[in-house]
Amino acid sequence: MPLERTTAPRTKVGLVAGGLGAYWPQFPDLLPQLKRSSARVSERMGELGCEVVDVGFISDAQEGAVAAERLREAGCDLIVGFLTTYMTATMLLPIAQRSGAPVLLINLQPTESMDHDTFDTGQWLAYCGACPLPEMANTFTRAGIPFRSVSGYLEDPRAWERIERWVKAAGVRAALRKGRHGLMGHLYPGMLDVSTDLTLVPVNFGGHVEVLEFDDLRVRVEKVGDAEVKERIGLAREVFELADTVVPEDFEWAARVSLGLDRLVEDFDLDSLAYYHRGLDGEIHERLGAGMILGASLLTARGVPAAGEYELRTSLAMLIMDRLGAGGSFTELQALDFLRGHVEMGHDGPAHLAISARRPLLRGLGVFHGKRGWGVSVEFDVAHGPVTAFGLIQRRDGRFAFVASEGVTVDGPHLKIGNTTSRVDFGRDPGEWTDAWSASGISHHWALGTGHRIGELKALADLLDVELVQI
Repeated sequence: MPLERTTAPRTKVGLVAGGLGAYWPQFPDLLPQLKRSSARVSERMGELGCEVVDVGFISDAQEGAVAAERLREAGCDLIVGFLTTYMTATMLLPIAQRSGAPVLLINLQPTESMDHDTFDTGQWLAYCGACPLPEMANTFTRAGIPFRSVSGYLEDPRAWERIERWVKAAGVRAALRKGRHGLMGHLYPGMLDVSTDLTLVPVNFGGHVEVLEFDDLRVRVEKVGDAEVKERIGLAREVFELADTVVPEDFEWAARVSLGLDRLVEDFDLDSLAYYHRGLDGEIHERLGAGMILGASLLTARGVPAAGEYELRTSLAMLIMDRLGAGGSFTELQALDFLRGHVEMGHDGPAHLAISARRPLLRGLGVFHGKRGWGVSVEFDVAHGPVTAFGLIQRRDGRFAFVASEGVTVDGPHLKIGNTTSRVDFGRDPGEWTDAWSASGISHHWALGTGHRIGELKALADLLDVELVQI
């Protein structure tokens, strides 16, 4: 697909390894072996695409305090403490307290099992990373610091899968903490569930909500040149299949709005966007609101999720899914197919083109149901296979929560009305699933992404200290 994704900052992982210094004069071969293991962990971390801040090996509380200051200054997204052998809690507690980042403790012994017939005490100690883990857990708990760990062996694929899950979650947490989220226009009248107290976004996740006017888009669209529009139409023809219902004037307008959206995102340095404007009688703001879907879909595919109907929490859910590598398309319930056991879901709005089952279709519409205006809309089906429906709940006390459900997108008949539509089999009666999903407190919309992502979302929920409701 000829779309250049935005470049997200690499997740910054601080790494510190350690062991009890009293062992080194007793067992001269132990420290060199542990340092080789530490170097291998640093190498593997780098292979996960991280920026690794490796502060080396600590042997006592004094060295731990020095490492704590270095990691505090580095501003890491995640601290990984490698327990190579026994070490005291006082060596790691200052690091956890001062870093300002979540801490993951890993215990990776050299191989799957010791050679019990030949090992002496020094060789055994290289396998003793599990020894201090309960001590760390107790100390962290008493200090009020969330505790998490991964135990395995140095080349254990299961352990590294879990470590990667925490690293990805830390990257998403960082994207939320540093994110700039655009909110443009006004609430769709009467949709109380969609309304979000803007203060709750930085309170729950960090980041910033930039309140925008549709005039901020209008002035940028007015400056778009004809040559640029021609080039954007060419891009759209590469990305989309065009239905014969696409009116050339509407296509040109959508391309012009798309270019204005790109400039808006660049000028305000946005990581996501939620929008809606009703307008009246074909005036400019109504035309802008109706011309958004092409540009919003292209932005979403590039890694800047855009959600219609002023759905700020769903644009955040789409951002989370995108940064997990799941895509994340703007979605709502459409119908239930009790004959086939499927839940049909999608939307007449922004789609994540990167997760389409086929080349997405651009269809011309004389009317957007329930909305003013006319123009072009995107039609596609999310790639068939494992998927996760994921959304954000706003609780009565102001806390956010996650809700997620894993299913499988499958083949079947689809409406041809310019909507993204997916048939999802959640492995249960579609009516029962819909009742359970609705009872969670989810609002009108959510993100639908590829892959089963509950494990990654649980890790992210842990790092953000939010509840995850699994349906």
